[in-house]
Amino acid sequence: MKIWLLRHGESASNAGLPTNGHGDVPLTAAGKAQATAAAARLPQAPDLLIDSPFLRARASADAIAQRWPTVRRETWPIQEVTYLSPARCIGTTRHTRQPIVDEYWRRCDPDYVDGPDAESFAAFMRRIETFHRRLQSIGAGFVVAVGHGQFFAAYRHALAHGFAATPAWMRGYRDAETAMPLGNGEFVRLRLAPDHGIVPDTGPAPYDDQSS
Repeated sequence: MKIWLLRHGESASNAGLPTNGHGDVPLTAAGKAQATAAAARLPQAPDLLIDSPFLRARASADAIAQRWPTVRRETWPIQEVTYLSPARCIGTTRHTRQPIVDEYWRRCDPDYVDGPDAESFAAFMRRIETFHRRLQSIGAGFVVAVGHGQFFAAYRHALAHGFAATPAWMRGYRDAETAMPLGNGEFVRLRLAPDHGIVPDTGPAPYDDQSS
């Protein structure tokens, strides 16, 4: 089984614009173009197209569905981690949120919940492990999952370091994610190994894909 993880195209939040929600942030014009370009880089129709319920991921997956209208498509709970309360981030930009982002990562408490509309990092990791188990259960074919940078970065970190969320795990993940973030419209290519582990796919990338 081949598994390609695609980060959504540039969103309004990625572009530094003020936003009033978390799940309903739209793509920019550049983000729509990135999604279209990513769909064009796929070597074949997916056997399964998975998307996050967040608007920016669904809109990016739409570009793949437009190329292959009969593709089997499912929405899984692979939405981005909501570690800051969306209610207290209304109208903020990436820049103005930075102090509370920094405060959260200094805390590095897997069980901390920022508000009733936020989730703990431990809950986020349980979603990631569920995603992993569901992928393993598919067993064959070409799967494309369209989601989010922090979710996919945490998944890759978990493949190497396990799924147990601890303060040390969070710090290691944060260091890795900020040092080499996944770009908008970029792929991570994985495969299912014979022992049912999921590992990086180191084969040649098709076309001009420079994302892995």
